[in-house]
Amino acid sequence: RNLYSSAMRSALLHVGRRLRPLTPQLARPLSSKATTAHPFESFLSGNAGNYVDDMYAAYQADPSSVHASWKAVFARVDAGAPPGATFTPPPTLNAGASLRAAAVPATEMVGAKEASDSLKVMQLIHAYQNRGHNIADLDPLGIYDADLDGSMPMDLEIANYGFTEADLEKEFNIENVGASGFLASDGNKMKLKDILARLQQVYSQAIGVEFMHIWDFDQVNWLREQMETIDTFQFTSKERLRMLDRLARSHHFEDFLASKYSTVKRFGLEGCEVLIPGMEELLDASSELGVENVIMGMAHRGRLNVLANVVNKPMEHIFCEFQGTASPSPDDDFSGSGDVKYHLGMSHTRTTASGKKVNVSLVANPSHLEAANPVVEGKTRAKQHYAGDDERNKSMSVLIHGDAAFSGQGVVFETMGLSDLHGYTTGGTIHFVINNQIGFTTDPRSSRSSPYCTDVAKSIQAPIFHVNGDDVDSVARVCRLAAQWRHRFKRDVVIDIVCYRKHGHNEIDNPMFTQPQMYTAIKKQKPTLKIYSEKLQQEGVITAEATKQLSTEVVAGLQTKLDASRTYVPKKSDWLASNWKGMLPMNIQAQDLLTGVERETLLKLGTALTSLPPDLKPHKKVGELYVNRGKMIDSGKGIDWALGEQLAWASLLLEGNHVRISGQDVERGTFSHRHAVVHDQVNWPRKYSPLANIDPAQAAFVAVNSSLSEFAVLGFELGYALENPASLIMWEAQFGDFSNTAQCMIDQFISSGEQKWLRQSGLVMLLPHGFEGQGPEHSSARLERFLQMSDDDEDEFPERIGRQQQAQAANWAVVNVTTPANYFHVLRRQVVREFRKPLIVMSPKSLLRHRLVKSDIEDFLPGTRFHRYLADESGDLQPPEKIRKLVLCSGKVYYDLLAERTKRGLTDVAIGRCEQIAPFPHDHIQNEAAKYPNAEVVWCQEEPKNAGSWAYVRPRIITAAKAVREWVPTYAGRSPSAAASTGHASAHAAQQQELINKALS
Repeated sequence: RNLYSSAMRSALLHVGRRLRPLTPQLARPLSSKATTAHPFESFLSGNAGNYVDDMYAAYQADPSSVHASWKAVFARVDAGAPPGATFTPPPTLNAGASLRAAAVPATEMVGAKEASDSLKVMQLIHAYQNRGHNIADLDPLGIYDADLDGSMPMDLEIANYGFTEADLEKEFNIENVGASGFLASDGNKMKLKDILARLQQVYSQAIGVEFMHIWDFDQVNWLREQMETIDTFQFTSKERLRMLDRLARSHHFEDFLASKYSTVKRFGLEGCEVLIPGMEELLDASSELGVENVIMGMAHRGRLNVLANVVNKPMEHIFCEFQGTASPSPDDDFSGSGDVKYHLGMSHTRTTASGKKVNVSLVANPSHLEAANPVVEGKTRAKQHYAGDDERNKSMSVLIHGDAAFSGQGVVFETMGLSDLHGYTTGGTIHFVINNQIGFTTDPRSSRSSPYCTDVAKSIQAPIFHVNGDDVDSVARVCRLAAQWRHRFKRDVVIDIVCYRKHGHNEIDNPMFTQPQMYTAIKKQKPTLKIYSEKLQQEGVITAEATKQLSTEVVAGLQTKLDASRTYVPKKSDWLASNWKGMLPMNIQAQDLLTGVERETLLKLGTALTSLPPDLKPHKKVGELYVNRGKMIDSGKGIDWALGEQLAWASLLLEGNHVRISGQDVERGTFSHRHAVVHDQVNWPRKYSPLANIDPAQAAFVAVNSSLSEFAVLGFELGYALENPASLIMWEAQFGDFSNTAQCMIDQFISSGEQKWLRQSGLVMLLPHGFEGQGPEHSSARLERFLQMSDDDEDEFPERIGRQQQAQAANWAVVNVTTPANYFHVLRRQVVREFRKPLIVMSPKSLLRHRLVKSDIEDFLPGTRFHRYLADESGDLQPPEKIRKLVLCSGKVYYDLLAERTKRGLTDVAIGRCEQIAPFPHDHIQNEAAKYPNAEVVWCQEEPKNAGSWAYVRPRIITAAKAVREWVPTYAGRSPSAAASTGHASAHAAQQQELINKALS
């Protein structure tokens, strides 16, 4: 290392990374005798020059204001010392020499020697702050190293700084200007042995903290102060007894389940029972700081314990689930498919130790370990929005991870990447890591490349507390610190509880197959409850008899709950803890509501949407776009896609519904069509959104460009949509093709969440889709996948075919609409109706500016609604009985078919549009089969035969028409293909012409 990167970084950056100048910059160089920096004085050049000049000016004003080591340097400068003589580096800093080879000249003055030794001690202190965690006592089993490295870091050895055992009794000045903690500048001297003992006590016992990677000086100083002033942090006997009680409930809950349900998977918490008192300590501390809502997400390990002892889910209900009787009665509500007990969620208001009320929610999750993370963040952000909690003090996210998943799952990084973005931040998340020191059967050295499983958190400069899971007081302490950190700085923090997993991946798995050393040690390990109770007994906090009585009472209480569970009937409120008032389940028929808007209201909205402040200087083309939109409103003619969309949003906003759209480039729109946020071309920071300035009484409109993430951002918006039904929450993919990087969220949450967990969601996914010669990664949103996951029966003509009843029975709706008005209505339908379903929109690209894709204002007025199917109403067609072919299609291909039919002058071919593909419009197709008695039916699509709608619609067309006649569709489209489309423009054009010819011939 050169002198700057070692001496300056260790000695100077220790007092802060962003120091303000102490005095105005000197007008002359530090020494007029030196034209170039000597190798020993390289800190006088480059980026450090200004800093040293400022410090020299401070020294001239008051020599005591700078550190003794710098005082010696400046004294030599003033004495006219030649280059190389103002500073003699200590052994570890000698530029160009090995760490141990450099020697201090014998002629060095005594004061300089003391200064040099002080500097070395400061380096040692800095090393412990940086790397003390590497030698902390973290593994309860005593056989592993949490950082995968059992060696002693060189920079923690005193010999590395030229000290020997003989120096341990020497006293050193450790003042550190600007720092806090026990090393604060107070002029004290300490013996080297006492300094070492204190450093090891602070940084290398049951807590190892990583915080020196953080750039912010105030944050580093605060953490240093909290860690280094440990004498002021002591739990009272009352607090420790409360922690013992909580630990006993955690321990005996697992023991009780193990004894009663020994052959049932429950993914217990044994080996990390301390999580429960730690979390409860976090809740207590956070509530004192103003937190009222805690939204949690976690995988399956320990979930039942958390539900029981943290969320306070009724024990009777949990025991019911083990007996398989926990679903509500179908007569009272629909129960869905259900899910295994260790995936279910719950919401409950609990009382903290001080008597405050905190609502605690645990979101449902699949077995995809970290997939719930962004859902939790979105739900938290929504709670903050609706409560007006802009300071983010009242609602807080808590995520509980496993060690292998935290370092291995990409969604962890994607979610953390949202933590400080203005449209997504929740004011800091508390991350717990249940660090089993093992994956399923995989050792840490095979599951990660980083030293710690938590290293990903350094990317967002989060402090990381590693803590021994058998040290209850230390776990509780860092949980309190985490609550205070989050409250003060509104940033994420990680608590890495290094523990073990008593059983295998589940209770019936045998871990001795692959981890014999670990599980031999685990068999000999005392439970944490026994360790802590013995410790408190030794310290006189509790007697052995009282400890035994506590355990007896806890077990007796569990038995009472088990007995009660045999006759327990779960309440709907238990199952649907966040059931939305007024939202109907599928067994209660909703009203068929219209979605049109009064003309006067539309004109008012249109005026607001097309008006920009007179002093705003938009881009020329954007200004022209807004002028043209104004003409559409004034004439009531030719309303395009973007304006239709914004009229839907504006009308919902005026009715009091929050509207939010996020995704990559959504403010402008990938295809530069939306421009919902207008940027001033002169006053650069200034932006204006007409949708946010419609009416003083409107609800909030938010359009926010996201990070380049699909998985986390889609999950975030889903969580946001789960919070309140009076909202339209949308996620737009840059291209629909890219949505498959969020396939887990689509499969596990959006398509099946209501059926598994009884949670309705009105989330809208906007997926640009259409074959326009842009290649296989810019053509297809994989429509076929969404249709495959639709849960209607292809062989059944739905009896409940009404507009709402069929939609209520479905898991979601998939649409590929072709007019701005129909798009307007399908968006409004999401909010107006009395239930919520996800909406998947195959949104257009070229149709955004197509001359025929226009709607008149009459199509938006009262009495109008969304059309699931648009029949051919052309006046140029022959009578229905003379129509020889009905071509069914959806989306963009309709306009290609229409143009070719017009070009050929065909009057015996009708074209029908399935605007909603799923649930399938059986009733309309049945009517078409009767209307055209002599017509054959063709399904035309742009996608390959093994993609698109063909596999979904073919059997449903047959089912829809069978009451009229046998009507089997033929196919007109591209041939089967592994790639979504061709990458050659000429091949694309030829294929497109071929499918159009086949459809119309």
